[in-house]
Formats: sequence, C-alpha cells, structure tokens
Amino acid sequence: MIYPNIDPIAFHLGPIAVRWYGLAYAAGFMIVMTMGRRSIQRNAIEWITLDHYESVMCGLMLGLVLGGRVGYMLMYQFDRWWAHPLSVFKVWEGGMSFHGALIGCLTVLIYQSYRYDFKCLALSDLIVPWVPCGLGLGRLANFINGELWGRPTDQTWGMIFPWVDAQLRHPSQLYEFFLEGVVLFVMIYLMRPMRTQQGQLTGLFLGLYGIMRFSVEFFRMPDPQIGFLLNTQWLTMGQCLSIPMIVIGVILFFRKTLPASQA
Repeated sequence: MIYPNIDPIAFHLGPIAVRWYGLAYAAGFMIVMTMGRRSIQRNAIEWITLDHYESVMCGLMLGLVLGGRVGYMLMYQFDRWWAHPLSVFKVWEGGMSFHGALIGCLTVLIYQSYRYDFKCLALSDLIVPWVPCGLGLGRLANFINGELWGRPTDQTWGMIFPWVDAQLRHPSQLYEFFLEGVVLFVMIYLMRPMRTQQGQLTGLFLGLYGIMRFSVEFFRMPDPQIGFLLNTQWLTMGQCLSIPMIVIGVILFFRKTLPASQA
C-alpha cells in the first residue's frame, strides 16, 4: 500500500487554515467533557458539580496543550530549546509530547483537586474512561499528517511513505490508534462496573497505555534528532518515559484505598 495523500488541512475559514490535528484535539476534548457530564448526571455524583467539572476540564485542556508542547521541547528537542527558548511558542511547526501533556494534566488535576477539595483519584477516575477517544483521534491525525511513521517491514500490510523512502514501513500511527484508542477504551469501559477501589481506573489507564506505547515503539521509528538510546538498536525515549507509567499504574491498580462507592 502507498500512503494516501490526505490533505492535513480540513478547511479554511478565510485566511485561517483549520487542520485535522486541531479538530482531533477539539473533538477529543468535547467527548471527554460531554461523557463526564453525563456520568455525573446519570450516577447522581454529589461531590462535584457540573460547573466545577467544566472548570476542571478547561484547566486540563490548558495543561494538555502547554504540557505537551513544553514536554516535547524538553524531552525531544532540548538543544533547540536551549539555543532558542522562544521556539516553544512556535506550535505551528509541530511537536507535542503525550508524556509532557500527561504531566501538564496531572499538575492541573492536583491543583484543581486542592482548590475545590476533591479527591484527586476520584476525579481522575471520572475522566480517564473517555480519554482513549481523544488519543485515538489524535493518532488518526498523526496518520493524516504523515508523521510518526514506522520502521521498515516486509509484511503485506506495510505502507510506503513516499516522502521518506520507497520501503514498506509499519503504519505505526494506525497501530497506536487501535491500541491506545479502541482497545484501551474497551478495557477501561468494561472495568468500570467491576472496580472496587478508588484509583483503579486511573491505574489501569496508566499501566495499559504504558505497556501499549512501549510495545508499539518497537515498530515506530525513533525521533531522528534523538535516535535510539544507550547505544542500542531498540530502546527509545518513548519507551523510557512509559516505564514509570507502568510502575505507577500497577501501584494504583492494586493499592488499598477507599471503596469506589465512596470516591
């Protein structure tokens, strides 16, 4: 298969080009916002109001964008940031880090929990079931942008990315869409009625995402400015950043805390 030449620009609003990548972020945010509100209403959750939830979500969106951009510059383009600190604001040049976005969202979540006197894990358990929807849309946007392509392969489902070379490569963006979007959503959704402890859904999300991301990195090309780490031909920055997620996820999933009914 040859990569279908998809225009990364969805449409224009006058001189403004609206990109699929931006639409994916907006759609993911709206899904999490809408489904979280519905959960609060259907389950008659009393410890958070809809107004407070919307305030939390607006803060999380800010944390996601800032954390994703700053994290990318620090983790993947530190030399460029050190030489040109203002390049962090050049978001139109691309470059967002999931792990940076996660840290940004976690920072906002802790602050908002303190501000409104919420239980942080209860708040994250309310939100994480819908996050894979946004992740899946983001990976589809990566595919449309023709970025984050995979390593060479001889498998029949390999894809040629003409601007890279003429080799068949893993369509790793689609692998991540399936794992981080579809599979992760289904597994967390099925776990919702079975959880017995506060923080289990959060732990499940962190652990499963870390495992899936670590695995897909074997099929995805590392960032060219970094390459493989520690003189290996397999260890990537994405894998190193995913290991703490797996450890923290396992701890949260199996720890003993308040029953989920009290979250």
